[in-house]
Amino acid sequence: MRQAAAIFLYNYKQKKKMKFGAIIIGDEILSGKRQDKHMAKAIATMAERGIDLSWVQYLGDEPELIVATLRRTFAGSDVVFSFGGIGATPDDHTRQSAAAAAGVALKLHPGAEAEIRGRFRDDPKGVTPQRLMMGEFPDGSAIIPNPYNRIPGFSFRNHHFLPGFPEMAWPMLAWVLDTQYAHAGTERAVEAAIIVREAGESQLIELMNECLRAYPALKVFSLPRVTPERFIELGVRGNAAQVAEAIALLKSGVSSLGFPWTPAPG
Repeated sequence: MRQAAAIFLYNYKQKKKMKFGAIIIGDEILSGKRQDKHMAKAIATMAERGIDLSWVQYLGDEPELIVATLRRTFAGSDVVFSFGGIGATPDDHTRQSAAAAAGVALKLHPGAEAEIRGRFRDDPKGVTPQRLMMGEFPDGSAIIPNPYNRIPGFSFRNHHFLPGFPEMAWPMLAWVLDTQYAHAGTERAVEAAIIVREAGESQLIELMNECLRAYPALKVFSLPRVTPERFIELGVRGNAAQVAEAIALLKSGVSSLGFPWTPAPG
């Protein structure tokens, strides 16, 4: 309980500069054997709560790489969700790597032990040392309950480590967001765009800079397409009221430059 309160306090202090990232771990994704679904789900789950995903990094099952990555992210203030590699098989390295990156011991968490013992109480094989290994987390961690099979994930500082299995990870992701980051949500961003034809991106740069100067809190984007038709999707994303004003500025600016445009579909 005290650990959860400490994590909440840490997050509260970081609120003004809070960003969210994801680390997705697994050789099977990088080899193409499996397609990642975590990024799309994380984006959607966070967006429902008014949170943007700022970055994603994919890693193979390489302890040195995982340690180096976590050492860097532990040193930052971003909230990080890590998917995969927290099991007890030889190709699972995330728990050990997190402990190494933080410079703390890997210990059997009492709460995780209780959950694992409860999960396998009626199993003929019983509670084996291998099964208990799944509850060994960096010292100082808090458990993340797993509604699917009771084998928990863990939170350490501003990082949250989840299984690679979607049916387990996704409810756990939602639980962490709702219990620890309900304060982090903002008004959900909206987007507006136009399709600009007969223009090159370089011819729109000054207009985009003008838009950013007028609305610095918004994101301005330019997405060229060359097939099957050549055009540029030019738009803005952010607060609804400012987006409406900014897209009007872009429409007027494109017309002044002499390029035809139409509203973007959707």
